[in-house]
Amino acid sequence: MDASWAQLLLNANLFAHATLFLGAVWCITFPSRRIYPMARRDFWYFAMWTLFIFIFLSNPAFVIIDWNTGLFPGAIRFWLAGPLLFTGGALVVWGIATLGSRRTSGLPEGLVAEGPYLLTRNPQYVGDLILFVGVVVFSNSAVVAVTHLLTAFVLLLAPFAEEPWLENEYGDGYTAYRREVPRFL
Repeated sequence: MDASWAQLLLNANLFAHATLFLGAVWCITFPSRRIYPMARRDFWYFAMWTLFIFIFLSNPAFVIIDWNTGLFPGAIRFWLAGPLLFTGGALVVWGIATLGSRRTSGLPEGLVAEGPYLLTRNPQYVGDLILFVGVVVFSNSAVVAVTHLLTAFVLLLAPFAEEPWLENEYGDGYTAYRREVPRFL
């Protein structure tokens, strides 16, 4: 990956990751002054989603830009990646379909404790993590491994920022749900 535009895209991707990471740390450290999640569509809501969308669009671009430059060029990786891609993708879609787009984007509309949310409090994050492993294996790229690892790290932090808000928003119902269903698996 030596083209200047590709390097610029990677730098922007890394900046977006750093900003989201710092935002998550801020929300965890100062839950009463959180910038995400919010019950309203304000600057922080749109800034956070712009960064996430940029990351989720640029990460796949690196699959194309840096395709098959890693250490494992063999075809076996496709057989390993396939089930991971399918399982992760299915869990993400199931989570979004169950939660709905407004709740998925952090807008309050009631607590959901059905479908994949009976297995894990964060099925979309778990699905994304499985999907990311599949993408890294499939692409055979160190750049993809780095960008997807950074995204995974941000997604692993996100519940710690979201849970105090969910508890404030949904009270005892969320507290009981939290006791019954694991954060991840």
